[in-house]
Amino acid sequence: MTQPLSQAGYYEIDHYKLLINDIKGAVLEGRLIALCGVVGSGKTVTLRRLQQILKDENRVAVAKSLSVEKHGIKLATLISTLYYDLTQDKQVQIPKQSEKRERELQEIVKKRKRPVALLVDETHDLNGYTLIGRKRLMEVVEDAGGRLSVTLAGHPKLRNDLRGATMEEIGYRTDIFTLDGRRRQPARIVLWLLGASSAQNTDPESILDGAAIDILSTKLRAPLQVQRPLTLALEAGYQAGETSVTAALVETVRSRQLDDMEPTLTRHGFRLKDMVKQFEAKPAEIRALFNNKLEPVRTAELRDRIRAAGLPI
Repeated sequence: MTQPLSQAGYYEIDHYKLLINDIKGAVLEGRLIALCGVVGSGKTVTLRRLQQILKDENRVAVAKSLSVEKHGIKLATLISTLYYDLTQDKQVQIPKQSEKRERELQEIVKKRKRPVALLVDETHDLNGYTLIGRKRLMEVVEDAGGRLSVTLAGHPKLRNDLRGATMEEIGYRTDIFTLDGRRRQPARIVLWLLGASSAQNTDPESILDGAAIDILSTKLRAPLQVQRPLTLALEAGYQAGETSVTAALVETVRSRQLDDMEPTLTRHGFRLKDMVKQFEAKPAEIRALFNNKLEPVRTAELRDRIRAAGLPI
């Protein structure tokens, strides 16, 4: 091995090239966009690639929120992002009074003379008020003769929230794109990771045998899910003095709980508090459900409601 698997880069298949191209088209049209995917599916990397493509083409002015406090992000934070990234003055002064702030933003957009793309990562926990406020923010820019697209990247929970009855106003106006880990063909991910991280002309299957590749391919979906157990398996094989990683070795490091209900729902953005809120259940009930200790009738009721909401269990 010549470098860590985490530094291999980005494995891009034709489906993802088409996806980025479709998202770019929606950006140029000034749409509200949601990019959804489970933990480790490549949302952040895709957003970075989109940002670089937009900057290279130089057809739109790009603004990206850098706030790390995603759980408490508000509309004012996003307006500040537009001020910082679009203002050409070195000293950025954002008015505290709302009306003046929005009017000055209109003038800033006019000076740029280009459509504006606002990119926001980790948006699974935004409240309905903030989401609806983004629509109003787009309208403020349009009133000034400009065009603003907003791209939100988040867990599948974001998609579910946007499709909910209470979010009809914003959901119907949103283009939703989904990063599907299965489209990446996990077997190819494994071979690509090994090829990109090992010495030139090294056969990846000399490092990992076919049965081990099959386990990683069938049990794991997102790239991050493949990368971690593969790294652990390589480390374990090296320490044990093995000439190649076997299926048995992969099984020893692969988490047995990976496909349990709680980690599966968490990867989709539904934590305990989200489950309690969406399904009107008590925290103790959800914990018991996760641990297979909830009484059968209530278990069946909650499972039916979870499936009806489109969640993978």
